[in-house]
Amino acid sequence: MFENEIQTRCAICGTGILLGAIFLVAHFPVILLVVPVAVLFLGLVADPEETHAVWYGMLSTLCVFDFSVLTDAEKETSAEKKHYFWFGEVGMAAVLAGMFAVPAGYWLAGKTDVSLAFTGAAVVFLPLFVFMPKVIRYGMMADADAVIDAFGKNEQVKKVFWAVFMVMASLVLARIAGPESAQQVIGRIMGM
Repeated sequence: MFENEIQTRCAICGTGILLGAIFLVAHFPVILLVVPVAVLFLGLVADPEETHAVWYGMLSTLCVFDFSVLTDAEKETSAEKKHYFWFGEVGMAAVLAGMFAVPAGYWLAGKTDVSLAFTGAAVVFLPLFVFMPKVIRYGMMADADAVIDAFGKNEQVKKVFWAVFMVMASLVLARIAGPESAQQVIGRIMGM
């Protein structure tokens, strides 16, 4: 499965270095260098089996991952790393939804207040985050049942959806009711 661990680690580290170089050449804000540094760090410390499980999750979201081509040893090893597989699925779903939500947020920021632009972008993001991978699977006629049988149902999507929904709802509440009223409502919900 992982014939050459050094080659896998070098590929991940090289991706981090290349991404950092692109960020520097494109004159992106320096804070964004956190992303390539994190990729570089993962290349140095992450187990290649975990990295492959994340990669399989990302490919599964795009429907270009065929679980049947893996050997029995690879299936067993990957099934043990199902949380990493789910992380890859959630990460790729967020990237796909962000491809539409971020430009919508920028466009709305030019037209309205920043908090309303964020709310509008979140309204675009949430349905895309949940339904875009399902639409891609349906369109590609992918065998999602084999992946679900191997890795189980990904419950992380629900957690991310409700977390973003709560942040969006609190911003709307703060915008409409005012910050003091929002703090009181959130305090009552949290039991404080």
